[in-house]
Amino acid sequence: MPKEMASRNLIHIARLRSGMSQIELARAAKTSQPAISAYESGKRSPSVETLTRLLAAAGFELRMQLATPDSHDASRKSAEKLLPKSQVQGHINRERKRLTSNGRGKKT
Repeated sequence: MPKEMASRNLIHIARLRSGMSQIELARAAKTSQPAISAYESGKRSPSVETLTRLLAAAGFELRMQLATPDSHDASRKSAEKLLPKSQVQGHINRERKRLTSNGRGKKT
């Protein structure tokens, strides 16, 4: 799971984006400030119901969906084995250049 999707980060980001203090979020969510602090620090993990309530109190909603695993990486690796390494590296270099020129990739 990406770091930004961890419940502690979701709560923290939602609270900051809403401009609320921990005390304000606690009051709006009908919980305590120490509970908010424990969730944000990772000392405690909220249930899905509690996470949903906290995010709603900050003006956000949690959306989840059940999906099958993405097989892109496995398919890409299988395809790369069929190509010469120079061709694979050439494609990677072109994509890096394309993404960098669009302002979406890291400049190396």
